[in-house]
Amino acid sequence: MNLEASMKLEMENKTVNASHSLYSSHDFALVSSKLLIIVTPTYSRPFQSFYLNRLAQTLRNVPHPLLWIVVEMSLQSDETVKILRDTGVMYGHLVGDHNVTSVKDTAIQLREVALYHIERHQLDGIVLFADDDKIYSLGLFDKMVEIKRFGTWPVVVLTEDKKRALFEGPVCKGREIVGWHTHQTRLSRRFQIDMSGFAFNSTILWDPKRWHRPNIDLIRLHDSVRVGFQESKFVEQLVEDESQMEGLSENCSRILVWHLHLEAPQLLYPSGWLFERNLEDLIPLML
Repeated sequence: MNLEASMKLEMENKTVNASHSLYSSHDFALVSSKLLIIVTPTYSRPFQSFYLNRLAQTLRNVPHPLLWIVVEMSLQSDETVKILRDTGVMYGHLVGDHNVTSVKDTAIQLREVALYHIERHQLDGIVLFADDDKIYSLGLFDKMVEIKRFGTWPVVVLTEDKKRALFEGPVCKGREIVGWHTHQTRLSRRFQIDMSGFAFNSTILWDPKRWHRPNIDLIRLHDSVRVGFQESKFVEQLVEDESQMEGLSENCSRILVWHLHLEAPQLLYPSGWLFERNLEDLIPLML
């Protein structure tokens, strides 16, 4: 499938006129700070607006330069467009026009669209996969600008029964990775890492010579990989081992990302959102 033909892009900054041009690393040449590239796959569900607005309120407090790449499947929904336009954050709104019936993991496919865009336009910055249903400390973005190649940190996951909080991510000595927290002992993954528990230099995607990468194949996520191994398999394409990683935030002792599972297991929209007439039983106001 030709992703280039299937993607649509809208970028807009509240402080300038709307623009449909494609940004490249040259657009940020006059900015001394490192560009943060925040990639968020999103899809229609009851909590979508809440999640996107919450993440937007976090990102608008992050010092510039920051580019928020939000990716939807099939079309740009009016609701998402409105949220993005109201944020005051520079953003790219991409669409992956995939055959939905053939997609095994929607989030993986949407992140792929963002990776293709970053590579094609040679965006130079630090990439974070920021899922919209997670909570991010502002301190994370302060630390991300220090990343040279690949940075990682622990993530706390609240179990769906809300009874346990589980850690996943690096154990550090200073900035050196010396081990991994994990709650999935049956999975023999190379790196015990959450999808929102790492960030990396985007030039690894499109400038392999700079990083002395022996393999010039495209770095990609694959939904054919077994669930639970996708993060590790992706990271294995970015680094050879822990020596090429940097642990962030005080010996990796501070939690900067939380996944709290706020939704009910089977949350459905109730019927009858609008009342055509008042209820029959009324309680008079006592003045």
